Amino acid sequence: MKNNEYNFEPFDASKYRVGIVCARFNNEFTDKILDSAVSELKKYKISADKIDIKYVAGSVEILIVLQKLAKTKKYNCLLAVGAVIRGQTDHYGYVCKIVCEGVLRVMLDYSLPIGFAVLTVQNKKLAKSRISIGAQAVTATMQNINILGK
Repeated sequence: MKNNEYNFEPFDASKYRVGIVCARFNNEFTDKILDSAVSELKKYKISADKIDIKYVAGSVEILIVLQKLAKTKKYNCLLAVGAVIRGQTDHYGYVCKIVCEGVLRVMLDYSLPIGFAVLTVQNKKLAKSRISIGAQAVTATMQNINILGK
């Protein structure tokens, strides 16, 4: 199989409904990640009235809201937006693990594509260089919807 057999170009997803859960902690980055994601969703012809954005305090809090949105069964996909930046304590490692495993659990428990736009980086310089993770997570998630036929 050749790599060029995969088409990751935007398609008409105007009938899709998307739920986004965005952490406010490190909002200097999460705001930009969210903007990147919403901009990418527009390329898929998804209008603002089909995008529900919920704000939570931090990345760990994303999980319970993702789960609640998944339970409604009204979304074609969800998106987790956050930024976890290493500090001087072990807290970073715990938060990264909880968030990664939690998003995975909701995705598999509900068979629902969830875009992972949660930065887990060593410093703010790296975070600034990875703002496009929002758009990348949208692209990956939309392709999963196609594959799964949701």
